[in-house]
Amino acid sequence: MNKFPLGYIGVGLMGGPMVKRLASLGWKVRAYDIVPERSMVGSPAEAAQGADVLLLNLPTNDAVEDAVFGAKGLIHGMHAPQLLVDFSTIPVDACRSHAARLLRETGCRWVDAPVSGGPPAVEAGSLTVMLGGESEDLERLTPLMRDIAARCTRMGPVGAGLAAKMINQLIVGVGHAMLGEAVALCEKAGIDAARIPECLGGGYADSNLMKAYWPRMVERDFAPRGYVRQLLKDLEMVNAWSGGLQARTPMLQSALAAYRELKAR
Repeated sequence: MNKFPLGYIGVGLMGGPMVKRLASLGWKVRAYDIVPERSMVGSPAEAAQGADVLLLNLPTNDAVEDAVFGAKGLIHGMHAPQLLVDFSTIPVDACRSHAARLLRETGCRWVDAPVSGGPPAVEAGSLTVMLGGESEDLERLTPLMRDIAARCTRMGPVGAGLAAKMINQLIVGVGHAMLGEAVALCEKAGIDAARIPECLGGGYADSNLMKAYWPRMVERDFAPRGYVRQLLKDLEMVNAWSGGLQARTPMLQSALAAYRELKAR
């Protein structure tokens, strides 16, 4: 299927390798970032010029709001039938509000497309993408998703992709804390913690999370692969979202306490 021109806003930890990958695969990309050295254009509005689809990859809802609705935001350069796709992790209600405003003021639709897998999956084109939006918009994005994702699932209308991302972050955040606890318990018990993945492989306790993080924990490999503040931000978001739904999340509360302490240290 044909590639279409893209505008990309946010060329950081995730956006940087994604822009590089897309360009290497023949996609035409006009990128903007608040760091001038990463930008090809002077503003988000300029990135929208000539693009069929605008992609956001930003760290916070405030950054998304400024990129879309700010003084030089996308809203000043977008016109139907352009489509906005947001890879960022922001609150579900904020996403739905942004989407309604964008449609009202420009006639353009919004797709929430949060991702899981981190920079290595971006580079390999093996992201897991959780989508919320109209079916026809997601069909339009098929060539793009084929080049960046190993798994791409429509969860429902706008906001549903982010709801799925909240569940993902709950599982990952609690899982990180649980694995750290289990490694420490192995060591206290005097058994070889390094052999646990081999011992439990293929059983109910096996997981991609264990494969990725357990060996690093055993080896005390604390070299950062991402930002503590970013996952903590997401977990605080899950906490607020679940609270609004009056859902009990005692495991999340324990993980949050650990992450708050980690950030403080």
